[in-house]
Amino acid sequence: MMKIDEKPTRKDPHKRPISPAKRRWLIITLVIVLAVGGILYSLADRYLIRHVQVVVADENTATATTGNANDSSSTTTTTTEVNATSDDWNYSSDDMKVNIEKVQTGSGSDQITYYVADVQLTDASSLRTALADNSFGTNITENTSEIAAANNAIFAINGDYYGFRDDGVIIRNGTLYRDSPTRDALALFNDGTMKTYNENEISSSELLAEGTTNTLSFGPILIQDGEIVSDFSSVKIDNNFGNRSIQDANPRTAIGMIAPNHYVFVVVDGRQDDSRGMTLAELADVMKGLGATEAYNLDGGGSSTMYFMGRVVNNPLGRNQERGVSDILYLTEGQGS
Repeated sequence: MMKIDEKPTRKDPHKRPISPAKRRWLIITLVIVLAVGGILYSLADRYLIRHVQVVVADENTATATTGNANDSSSTTTTTTEVNATSDDWNYSSDDMKVNIEKVQTGSGSDQITYYVADVQLTDASSLRTALADNSFGTNITENTSEIAAANNAIFAINGDYYGFRDDGVIIRNGTLYRDSPTRDALALFNDGTMKTYNENEISSSELLAEGTTNTLSFGPILIQDGEIVSDFSSVKIDNNFGNRSIQDANPRTAIGMIAPNHYVFVVVDGRQDDSRGMTLAELADVMKGLGATEAYNLDGGGSSTMYFMGRVVNNPLGRNQERGVSDILYLTEGQGS
């Protein structure tokens, strides 16, 4: 017997059960959405999301303890007077000489514009590296000029963009941050020399024992033991998402050594009306012509940037617009070893 306050249950005549075919379609759609979401997150994690592994101590403030030895708060900042002369293209002091020259070759669609910095140092410790945001990791970027200004750089170029990959041997200012041998690389030493090498043939401990201050892991090697290494026709650096062919004419950045503590840096504009860029073979020829006995290709394309005395010298991206990078090579006074 039905209770007085109880109502009979009635089925909605307009509500139809989900058919098996529609249920399968909904499940397939959900799986696709989850898969695409996973792929997008993976790409963002690989190329966009910052991953800080180590925060590097700021080396720009030198302090010396004064007063009572028990008073740890008593410090004084020390600065060193530098006698130097400079203009838009030159810098000269007791410790370094920098001369920058703008070079243009060819005409029309074959024109190339590039910048050569001839650098002579009295102490190799004036050539240093710096990381974006003083942090080591992946997807941590700042403009070359921003990193340079934060480190009181007189001169700087972009580095190897180590943060775009997760391999290579990365030693910076004497500290080993990554030890995953992969490719041909470059080592800078505390005696003012540099050498190109294969990361799989010499260990990071051997490099440090030999006095390596910095390694750069990009490539390829342009000049080794005074000779251009190859025709570069089969060079392959990375297979990362969005890479252009490295064989084409592109903006370029390279470092070379003429003699101990005598370096040459080249930055090439490209992908613009007044400069098509350089092939690797052309860049190697330029470095050879400048007298480099060792030379190495660094990150190029939109990263290629030369900074000097507070300004960007070249034309990044063809519109005077820098692209963020993970690291720079730079010159500064009075850092010590």
